[in-house]
Amino acid sequence: MKKKLRIAQIAPLVERVPPKKYGGTERVVYHLTEGLVEKGHDVTLFASGDSLTSARLVAPIKEALRLGRKSYSPIIVNMMMLSRVYEKMFREFDIVHSHLEYLTLPYAYKAQVPTVLTMHGRLDLGNYRDVLRLYPEMAYVSISDSQRAPVPDINWAKTIYHGYPASCFEFNEHPDDYFLYLGRFSEEKRPEQAIMLARACNIPLKIAAKIDPADQNYFDKKIRPLLDHPLIDYVGEVDDRQKVGLLKNAKALLNTIDWPEPFGLVMIEALACGTPVIVRGCGSAPEVITHGKTGFICNSKQEFIDAIHHVDRLSRKTCRNEFERRFSLSEMVGNYEDLYYSLQEKKINRYPLSAPLLKNGVPSFR
Repeated sequence: MKKKLRIAQIAPLVERVPPKKYGGTERVVYHLTEGLVEKGHDVTLFASGDSLTSARLVAPIKEALRLGRKSYSPIIVNMMMLSRVYEKMFREFDIVHSHLEYLTLPYAYKAQVPTVLTMHGRLDLGNYRDVLRLYPEMAYVSISDSQRAPVPDINWAKTIYHGYPASCFEFNEHPDDYFLYLGRFSEEKRPEQAIMLARACNIPLKIAAKIDPADQNYFDKKIRPLLDHPLIDYVGEVDDRQKVGLLKNAKALLNTIDWPEPFGLVMIEALACGTPVIVRGCGSAPEVITHGKTGFICNSKQEFIDAIHHVDRLSRKTCRNEFERRFSLSEMVGNYEDLYYSLQEKKINRYPLSAPLLKNGVPSFR
């Protein structure tokens, strides 16, 4: 029988764990942490002070940044949290699991405790590739195989899909007569295309989405003028209870993304309710959705229109079964647990005082 591990989970400080409304990474961290505690591991969660957890909570700030009442620099408070983990508390852990991506790297590569880094976002922007290649031997986890494409030449330890407890979602075999767009308003997610498709097909569309400050101008110019239509019902940003209600009663999730989606939690949330997903075939979508079985993968306007008209042919029970088989909490927790033990046994990720790509102590960008 393998020993129980002392595990540090490091969450971003942007949202509470779990988030009150929008927040995919923090929601994953919450369920992973709870699953590891349930399996008997000694887990410490580094997160905002308003977080809810069965683990020991270490909180560098009282409230999460986005909805909190006090203003902080996100980078500075996250770096202070990492400093606390690696410089003051690292002897308390067998494994550190960070969800802060590249910010973790300068702290982790010298540490004598193995670090797992789950990459939650896009890797094709800015200098992301350069900074990851400075630390190629770290234990990186991708959340889809497609996410790895921009940086294939680093140590991808494993692809681990996100998972949820089945109890978080209600299966519904008899939905209402509307489609759903759920997520956030941003140009890369193309919510305006979901609206135009709803108009073209004469179908009711409910929209539940948040507006980040960076996307306010896009919303005002491109989205707001489209909302004043009898087929469109904009319900705003929703909490978990409202989200489940919207998902389980929708005929399908209309996911018009046009970017390399790293995973897309909303897709498995829909499947958990038995709701098929109509999605553009980019990023992780073909890995998560099985075309003609749990949804439709579309690459043109006409394919989206055909999918909308044919969605009733799909079995909602099949969607739920696929969620339970591939995207359960036990599947996610078990995969991470296996990786933790593997790192312990191989003692990889324990680095000397200089990294391979450092020259005279100065990072060498390729």
